[in-house]
Amino acid sequence: MSPKLARLTGSKVVTILGKFGFSVVSQRGSHAKLRRTGPTGDKQLLTVPLHQELDIGTVHAIMKQACRFIP
Repeated sequence: MSPKLARLTGSKVVTILGKFGFSVVSQRGSHAKLRRTGPTGDKQLLTVPLHQELDIGTVHAIMKQACRFIP
């Protein structure tokens, strides 16, 4: 059985993704767009809501999207 995902804030998710090369390129309202340039030169984009506490499903979806880009 896999461990439970922790409840995280949007800013904590942005900090974690920043360690993997993503950087905030814009913010509109309560959502931030993060971009990373891949090894082949392609641009990879993620959107993260900057809420106080993200739902477990939202954290899981962001994790799945980010895992496609992180080697």
